[in-house]
Amino acid sequence: MKKIALYTMMLGLGSLALTSCGDAMDEITSVVLDRDFAPIGLEAKSATENSITLEWTKSHDDVTYTVEIFADDSLAFAGSATNTFTGVEATKLKIIGLVYDTKYSARVMTIDNADASRNSKWSNVFFRTSAQQIFETPTENDIADRSVIMTWPAGEAATTVRVYVDDNLVKEQPVTADEVNEGKVVVTGLEPETAYTIRLYNGEKQRGSKDITTIADLNGATLVHEGDDLGELIANAEDGQVFALYGGTHIIADAEEEGKASAAKVYKSIIIKGIYPTNVPVVKGRFEIYDGASLEINQVIIDGVDNSTTDQAFNFKTAGVTYPLLSVQNSEVRNFGKGVYYFNVEATVNKLEFNNCLIHDIVCDGGDMFDCRKGRIDELNFLNSTMYNSAAARDFIRYDDASKLGGSPVITVDGCTIDGCANGGKRLLYVRYVGNSIVWKNNLVTNTGAVWSNQSKTGVPEFQNNAYFNCSKLNVLDGSDGGKTNLFIDENGKAVDNPNFKDAVNGDFTIGNEDVSKLGVGDPRWNK
Repeated sequence: MKKIALYTMMLGLGSLALTSCGDAMDEITSVVLDRDFAPIGLEAKSATENSITLEWTKSHDDVTYTVEIFADDSLAFAGSATNTFTGVEATKLKIIGLVYDTKYSARVMTIDNADASRNSKWSNVFFRTSAQQIFETPTENDIADRSVIMTWPAGEAATTVRVYVDDNLVKEQPVTADEVNEGKVVVTGLEPETAYTIRLYNGEKQRGSKDITTIADLNGATLVHEGDDLGELIANAEDGQVFALYGGTHIIADAEEEGKASAAKVYKSIIIKGIYPTNVPVVKGRFEIYDGASLEINQVIIDGVDNSTTDQAFNFKTAGVTYPLLSVQNSEVRNFGKGVYYFNVEATVNKLEFNNCLIHDIVCDGGDMFDCRKGRIDELNFLNSTMYNSAAARDFIRYDDASKLGGSPVITVDGCTIDGCANGGKRLLYVRYVGNSIVWKNNLVTNTGAVWSNQSKTGVPEFQNNAYFNCSKLNVLDGSDGGKTNLFIDENGKAVDNPNFKDAVNGDFTIGNEDVSKLGVGDPRWNK
């Protein structure tokens, strides 16, 4: 029986095949099913605070669509729809009037206009509307070292502020009714110099988000605004006082001539620092240091423009004392007539350091760029800094012999870009203090006619990983006696092709020559 049945089925198929080959049949253009297809390719796109756009693919003609939206729902479709749309003919629908930062479920059904019994099943999609942004951007004066003032339109509802570091919740602070009415809350308990994300919530719905970075530590600092008498504040300072400067221009006023800049007289050990890295304060004037005081400067521009004298930016004035520290960090020193510092008294500086600084347009009329005459600097450091367009006719580092004061000074120049300095054929190292030692490493020296030194007292530097471009005299031992102008050279220094600085005229020394860049020389900020 099984064999006969199988034979009969095969015979039938064969007959069908013969018929298909011999007779013309109508082309099949549609398949009639029990119900219409559910919408395919359903997507939720372009979510905003209060809208969403739904899109899907059209199934066939003579249908419309029903769309239902459920709020605070994750494809459960529980309860009643918050929005229902019927008779939708298009396959793209923008829905407005939704609530911000809310989970929604949407479903779409194909409606057969000829036979309702053939309506499709639902196609589903889940989405979330965007969070609101009603926070106003904090001003510089709103951001402190341990707090920030956050504002939004008065009366807009809020319950909580949450504080995040790298998406980790670190603080939650309730918002009071009074704060809602005012549209302002002071977020406290933050840490200095830390990046935060501040978010505003109404219940669990986010209404605002802003990234901020707290400023330098102001604990115990004296806040100095533009227009305050910085010179007088410094002259009357207490030992250890910290002056935190807001952005703007701070003129060290001349006591005798209004509008002119003069010298701040530093009698006590003080710190001067800028508050905002995005708005670095400009100090017009210079500093005279007395009585063994220390001076630390961080994130400040020290500008000699409009200075009524051609003096140095820093001048040590009292003999017979020890100055613990002169430190200039993350700053800019520019436009001075005589030089950067001047040490012409019999005294000692334990440490003098410039780190991550820009130093430029130092004329050196009547002085050298870094100038020590009668004193002793035990540790002299130039680190990760750029010096350019300076000391056209004078020496770069001058350090005269005051060895009767004893000691063994150490000079370190590490990771610096030095361009167009001492270009008139003078010396980079006019060092005569007996017993000195010099470290010169990771530096990029360009566009100078300078020599190293013709002084027998200059210690031969410890050279390491330096590069030179367009330095015609620097690494040349000229003269039949082995060096009338150069008593030593950097034997392992690399002569390189043009570094192709991005915009040296305007102080951008970003290296464009990849071969130079990979050497890892010069101020690190330019080696990108």
